[in-house]
Amino acid sequence: MKSFEYGDKEISNLDMTITVSSMIIGVGILLLPRELAKAVQGSDGWMSMIAAGSLALGVAWLLAKISTHFSTQGYYAYASAAVTKPIAFIAVLSLSLYFISFCAYEVRAIANIAKQYLFETTPVEIIAFSFLMINVYAVSGSRVGLIRLNILFLPIVLFITACVLFFSLDMVEIKELKPFFTTDWKSLASSMKTTAFSLLGFEVILFYITMMNRPKEAPKAVVIGVFIPVILYTCIYMVCIGVFSQLALQEITYPAVELAKEMTIPGEFFERFESIFFTIWIMAVFTTTMMAYDCTIYALSSLFTKPKHRTWVFGLSPFIYLLCMYPKNLSDFDKMSSMISYFGLVVSIFLPILIHIVAKFRGVKSDVS
Repeated sequence: MKSFEYGDKEISNLDMTITVSSMIIGVGILLLPRELAKAVQGSDGWMSMIAAGSLALGVAWLLAKISTHFSTQGYYAYASAAVTKPIAFIAVLSLSLYFISFCAYEVRAIANIAKQYLFETTPVEIIAFSFLMINVYAVSGSRVGLIRLNILFLPIVLFITACVLFFSLDMVEIKELKPFFTTDWKSLASSMKTTAFSLLGFEVILFYITMMNRPKEAPKAVVIGVFIPVILYTCIYMVCIGVFSQLALQEITYPAVELAKEMTIPGEFFERFESIFFTIWIMAVFTTTMMAYDCTIYALSSLFTKPKHRTWVFGLSPFIYLLCMYPKNLSDFDKMSSMISYFGLVVSIFLPILIHIVAKFRGVKSDVS
């Protein structure tokens, strides 16, 4: 008898594409339109989106191509053979610190936003703790089950976002998109950095490559997975500019949520669509957080093989909570975001590329035949 297709422990190319998109689409899009409006003139942010998106696509393809070389043995074993075990240990441990920081950032971000829009009288500590406990429950299960959740949630997130964009089009003022091509190259370069950081997340391929049934096709799957958020982010930014204008957009903390508040559905079927939008967006942040949590466990499990999976799940949760509560205000939170982004750039992109170069020179055994 043929086994149930989704009952196995392998993932397909489509699964990987959806996983990468789900990892990228998170809190970043709620903040990105404001940051771009501050950095560029008019609607020139689309240029930085396309440029940063193209760069992210290239880096994601390269990282996925490198990952195919250790699709069976795993990142730690491959790095150990290339640069010795002590250095590989530091590289993978640093990667686990990046993912646990990523997880804490998402938890704190959703707590801040939920307090502003949904639970005004609830302490942010309680919201963060509740959200973290949901992630603890999710990560306690099977790893492949998390991938299946992405397949379930992402289409809903994309559909609701498309509805917000579609019903907001009648409020777009074309004059607000002008002037065009007036931003100097230094400002565009600065906005590219912000945009590129919001597209981080494709690094999950370093671990989830070992679950793919056709790892050689991982580069294509990852590139498509990055392409979806690039298009989505660009559309949201352009609509936000057209509705709010560049000057007003600079003062709005969460433009995407405010866009959902401004839009109207014919017949007034929904009066507070932003509540639906935000609730659905929590699903997107949830999938990002749980995968960052899971990748942390994946990395640490490759270094320390004795502790069981659930030991890591429950043991790491207090550290995540304390880390997410560390920022005292919005300024500290923004600094935390920048630090995590720079750290992730080094440990999840530059180090794997450097390790692969060393492996090539040393003739390390590759899983690619």
